[in-house]
Amino acid sequence: MIRNMIPKNYEILRKKFRGCLLGSLLGDCLGAPFEGDFITSGDKIVIKNYLDKLEAPDFKGPVKQYTDDTAMTRCIAKALIDKPEPDYVLMAKLFVKEYFLEPKRGYGQNVITVFKKLKQSRFQDVFKPASEQFDGSGSLGNGGAMRIAPLALYFFNNYDLMIDAATKATKLTHTNPLGINGALLQCMAIQQCFMVKHGEKIDVHRFVDELLHKMKPFEYEEDEDLEEILEKPYREKLLTIQNLLQRTYDEDDVLYDEILETLGNSISALESVPTAIYCFLKACSETPELKDIFRNAVEYAISLGGDTDTIASMTGAIAGAYVGEEHLNKHLIKHCEKHEETIEMADNLLAARHEQTSEMKNS
Repeated sequence: MIRNMIPKNYEILRKKFRGCLLGSLLGDCLGAPFEGDFITSGDKIVIKNYLDKLEAPDFKGPVKQYTDDTAMTRCIAKALIDKPEPDYVLMAKLFVKEYFLEPKRGYGQNVITVFKKLKQSRFQDVFKPASEQFDGSGSLGNGGAMRIAPLALYFFNNYDLMIDAATKATKLTHTNPLGINGALLQCMAIQQCFMVKHGEKIDVHRFVDELLHKMKPFEYEEDEDLEEILEKPYREKLLTIQNLLQRTYDEDDVLYDEILETLGNSISALESVPTAIYCFLKACSETPELKDIFRNAVEYAISLGGDTDTIASMTGAIAGAYVGEEHLNKHLIKHCEKHEETIEMADNLLAARHEQTSEMKNS
């Protein structure tokens, strides 16, 4: 790559690309051991000590393996690196290939069914199998949101293309509007982190206000003729986040129970994507030092229990995109499977994006 063709902010972008993909990987690997758990006050101490131990320079232990969250994220990144424009057939083929190579990454039965149908149909219509799920209503799970980070990175400065690509990439496995909109919201949250000046403290309430504005076109409004309010579930969750961010408790357990009740910690996109965003913003509002935001956000996401690998992975992707690679603990990174390949993938994704942008300008 010719040096004088590299934009001045390239190094900052590289830190953010690496931070996002590494953050997603770390959240996945660190959250996986606690998946499905109900976390008690004592468990929270265990989680804190667990992360402290992994951050210690001299600690040696088994590599923390990633789950289907990272496996599918890697597939989307590979597809974007290989092709200048989003190729959804290629994405579908990479998903299926990855699953049959390593089926024990924690894939859900519903997405396995989609993969088998894709393979049997020889990828003739890559959107059809997912559209047939649940009697045609489609899956409302968080499987689209958990893997969407590469698209948010690749199209961070082209909002319309990002939304189109994220929608289609999600529809490969999830066609229910709640599943799609959850992926879009996650994509928006990552993209907004690029709009914050590098090293600048984030305004958490403005961050939510921007998400509320962006989600409006994707959710129904009040119908004056029918005199009824139609669904706007994600904006309602975002308003809940606004309320939670304004409150403090001497006993954090009181707020903890309310978060589980109002935001959730399940595998549905509606009860996990807003939770991940809250974990990130809570850390931003309560953490003085930028270097501690990622750790605090991911630790809190894991402490909520439930779908810990995915919620922590989504939290990590957002937080990593915000703080950048330099504010992720290097000792924590080395304990996660394929962390070096993740760094290389982030660099290749940025290079592919830069090359594509340059070609568009020259055409």
